[in-house]
Amino acid sequence: MVGAPAAADAVKRARAMPKLRVGLHIVLVDGDPVTDRAHIPGLIDRSGRLRNDLARYGAQIAVDSSLRRQVAKEIAAQFEAYRATGLPLDHVNAHRHFHLHPAVAASIMATGARYGMRALRIPVEPWRIVAEIDPHTRRRAGRIMTPGAAWLRRRVRRAGLTTADAVFGFAWSGAMTRTRLAALLGRLPAGIIEIYLHPAVTNAFAGAAPGYRYAEEFAALCDSDCVAAVRHSGYALGGYADVHF
Repeated sequence: MVGAPAAADAVKRARAMPKLRVGLHIVLVDGDPVTDRAHIPGLIDRSGRLRNDLARYGAQIAVDSSLRRQVAKEIAAQFEAYRATGLPLDHVNAHRHFHLHPAVAASIMATGARYGMRALRIPVEPWRIVAEIDPHTRRRAGRIMTPGAAWLRRRVRRAGLTTADAVFGFAWSGAMTRTRLAALLGRLPAGIIEIYLHPAVTNAFAGAAPGYRYAEEFAALCDSDCVAAVRHSGYALGGYADVHF
């Protein structure tokens, strides 16, 4: 999130860990813009932040060419801000998976081509595995999101970009506990897999999502059983830049 208050600190930490694969998390909703607000009025709500009315916002983007130009401007500004950090660009994704919107995806792909984007996260999550681990998990928006994500994955691959065969983290967003992560690591399908979490050392901080168990997700990443499960999984660890065909 190159427009977030802690972005400079995050960049400093990333520079100290050259093996860390860092990506651009494009924010078009529920966050702070990089572009001067006067130049993207259609993207901003009354509080001065990027809009969060996803359904209405998405519908307007689909029919309003001036709004699409504003979206493209903000996307380009965020790519430029990332380039200014000097960090290699491992991959790209978007806040709240807003890049599943066809017009947003097209803009990211067109702009990303100018900035060396080689990989884009497409959140296709195998529900069968999730349900086997925790049958009580609610599928939420996954049932609606999956067809569009599968379509976009085909489009992205035709464009020569790398994307994962399966991405885990949506169903348990903010609740990827030690028990769930350990069980998942023992059931991973074949292929390129991405598991994403939202770890933090506390659950209370500016911008924290209500109900997210950030500290538990941090503990899961550090848990000895989870670390052992990764080591015995047979998978090579790395970022999208480490994928070779």
